[in-house]
Amino acid sequence: MSTADNAGQTTRRGLPAGVWALGFVSMFMDISSEMIHALLPVYMVAVLGTSSLTVGIIEGIAEATASITKVFSGALSDWLGKRKLLAALGYGLAAITKPIFPLAPSIGWLVTARFIDRIGKGIRGAPRDALIADITPPEQRGAGFGLRQSLDTIGAFVGPLLAIALMWATADHFQAVFWIAVIPAFVAVFLIVFAVKEPARPAGQRKVRMPLRRSELRLLTATFWLVVAVATVFTLARFSEAFLILRAQSVGLSLALVPIVLVVMNLAYSLSAYPVGVLADRVSRPMLLAVGLLFLVVADFVLALVPDIAGLLIGVVLWGLHMGFTQGLLATLVADAAPAELRGTAFGVFNLITGIALLVASVVAGLLWDQIGPQATFLAGAVFALVTLVGLLTFRTRLSKPGNR
Repeated sequence: MSTADNAGQTTRRGLPAGVWALGFVSMFMDISSEMIHALLPVYMVAVLGTSSLTVGIIEGIAEATASITKVFSGALSDWLGKRKLLAALGYGLAAITKPIFPLAPSIGWLVTARFIDRIGKGIRGAPRDALIADITPPEQRGAGFGLRQSLDTIGAFVGPLLAIALMWATADHFQAVFWIAVIPAFVAVFLIVFAVKEPARPAGQRKVRMPLRRSELRLLTATFWLVVAVATVFTLARFSEAFLILRAQSVGLSLALVPIVLVVMNLAYSLSAYPVGVLADRVSRPMLLAVGLLFLVVADFVLALVPDIAGLLIGVVLWGLHMGFTQGLLATLVADAAPAELRGTAFGVFNLITGIALLVASVVAGLLWDQIGPQATFLAGAVFALVTLVGLLTFRTRLSKPGNR
């Protein structure tokens, strides 16, 4: 019996229904999160008077917190053999912390809310990705991760659109928008509890007692660690999207229109992620990843050197395309390289290391922005993207071995 059969009915497009359900869970939670996050950097800088460096530190710490949590939740899902429980717990925690954002009277409260929200993301991330790999047949894995990423990203541009409309309707009342963002978060929790079915552990699969023990980590393949190395350098080039929002403000967009940056970026992201995932099941995954890196290099140069609204929009579209070409593919490569019984641990380790890189990247980006200017931030990103591209092309044959699939 296939993993898709174990997970329940498949859709007429061939992908298991559980993958679609998890995609919609991600979509609704992202609508909620992005309604808040599209406004949060500007709210902190323009309303609370924080610096760009502070924004970078907060964003980096928030994402690093999520990444650290993913290690333990991923390992726990391998030990329990149950992934849905932890994923639902993570979405639930994120939902119940959303009301903190409209109630926060100071930057300290916002940092706390962002911190707890990211713990929820950390708890759900690795088990959810491992669950998708468990549900999806290997020959459809690229499509499965691409679909989940596309639906997730639809939420990521619907959220900012709602934020723009609501900022206009409420005369720039940040707290009112933050309150409305609470609703889709609880819709996501409802869906994962009632619409997602977890497949039974395959008969004969080895039970893992201590996933983070050295002897277990040694079972993670050399190819897996190569994927982690490439992704880590790549993450140094891909600092927080908060700096795209700040760039929009620096070229003259009004507060109410600043979220359009995330709308445009995520539209490009969502439209490309699923087709790229489908294509990745048929052609070389590393070469598709290389295309994504080229998009990032060009995006950084445009954002650095064309300081007007037209250049901003072009750069943001290219940034979204680079996300569509890379994020689902990196998850697919991790799933390809990791033993089935250690997938949760593998995703957790992957996210921990890349999360630390994102912390470093966001802090450096904020420092460069404050000390030199936006151009330095984006040009530094382009350099790291080019370094990643060289490394990826050097090891593309190793990453493309049929045995890794």
